[in-house]
Amino acid sequence: MLCRFDGRSRLLVRSLLCGTSGALKALDVFHRQQRVDPDMSLSSFLDTLCQDEVTCSVAGARPLTVRPLVCLFPALFKQNLLSFIYLVHSLLPRTPVLNLLKCLEQDHHSSPWVVALVRQLNRVLGDHNDPPLYTLLCSQRLEALAQRSVSFGETAGWAVCFRNPTVESDSPHEPGLSEVATKRKRKASSVTVDSDCEEMEQERKRKKMEVRASECHKVDQWGANEIAGSSKSEAAAETLCDKLQLQQDGPCDALPEHLKWDRISMQVVEVLNHCDPGQVVVLCSMLSLPDLPEQTLPNLCSSILAPAIDFSYSTTATLIKSLLLQKVLSLSEPASRCLVTAVTSLCSRYPRPTCDALIGPVLEEKDIGNLQAELLNRLIEGCLDSHYKLLVLQMTFTISWSEAVLSVIHSLLDSKLDFSEELFTQFSEQLLSQGSQFPKSVKFAKIMLTVLTKYNSHVTAAHKQSLQGCLMENETFLKKSLQVALKRISHA
Repeated sequence: MLCRFDGRSRLLVRSLLCGTSGALKALDVFHRQQRVDPDMSLSSFLDTLCQDEVTCSVAGARPLTVRPLVCLFPALFKQNLLSFIYLVHSLLPRTPVLNLLKCLEQDHHSSPWVVALVRQLNRVLGDHNDPPLYTLLCSQRLEALAQRSVSFGETAGWAVCFRNPTVESDSPHEPGLSEVATKRKRKASSVTVDSDCEEMEQERKRKKMEVRASECHKVDQWGANEIAGSSKSEAAAETLCDKLQLQQDGPCDALPEHLKWDRISMQVVEVLNHCDPGQVVVLCSMLSLPDLPEQTLPNLCSSILAPAIDFSYSTTATLIKSLLLQKVLSLSEPASRCLVTAVTSLCSRYPRPTCDALIGPVLEEKDIGNLQAELLNRLIEGCLDSHYKLLVLQMTFTISWSEAVLSVIHSLLDSKLDFSEELFTQFSEQLLSQGSQFPKSVKFAKIMLTVLTKYNSHVTAAHKQSLQGCLMENETFLKKSLQVALKRISHA
């Protein structure tokens, strides 16, 4: 169902699905989106929820039915959605909200909370209907409670409900008690209990007002305390983001960025270790990991490589892509020591995610140069085992080669790859199909020479014919050496 929503709306939906604090989490996401785009509107979000969806039962016994999309979500989502709308209804267009309420009124499986919230929102929005907020069963219970609050035809207030039952049960068996004494006892008890109740009610209202006044500014902290066990990783992620924001905006604003991150890097990693892939993406975006200065990388990477941390493949791939990819692609000078240390340390611990999330995307970029190739060559020579080097070589089969890619391929071949017959055939086909672009390239000629000398045992009769075609187009000073190397293979 999430695919029905755009990117911003999808974040709201994810927040509303996060347990009992979903409304507050959605409120925080909404405020963040407003800060980025003050003119944003939730009309498309509300309209999508009202779209009709064709549904059927799992068993298939019931016929197909058409229901609004919002009715397909669980009851807790609907409750969080209505609570969120109640908090921000003054900022929302009235018509889409009323349409959403009508859709929810059509749902015959709504919980009493959802029914009550729909009616309350109709009251707030000034709809012509003004039904009671309670159900028939609730009405009967209220009447029974009201009858209990009345004693012998006299209204003694709600305080009677809080009386000690033993005192009330003994009173009918004391006919000798004077009426005046009974009334005095009742008045004294009523006054005492009523005053206590009033004080308790005032204290409760005061606490509610304090919570409401502070919830817009401390949503994450309040929510983290409320949702224990419902969505720990995502709540902790948002709390951590707010902590980082406070450190950036607080009295330590003059500190360098890497010193701020020294304080929270381990907390970031611990939260990531308990996040699912979707939450990792959200957390990396909220923390602006692609924009972190390179001085923060060593400390953050040391936290990632801590013995107690064991990231999954998807978490590691997302983290490496967010943290390193943009920095590598934007290199305009040789990689700094901090960046090289971070890349090599993560590649040594997590080689497969590094190949998929960093090396592969860098090779796919058309504008990479010698600086990126030099960094990749460091990883190939110092961090990757033979089977990962073969994986990187296979990645080059799906892209158009450039001088930088040729440098990476030559580095791979120099490490003495363990080719299979099938893989070597695929590689020779690539040499033939892409070699026409490099008739004057010395790097391509060196690749050919390496193939004909170090890997001559893999060259078959079919390979020799295709390689001969590559040599005919070569115009470099290595052409004669290539021809000699090929003739030696032919006489083998």
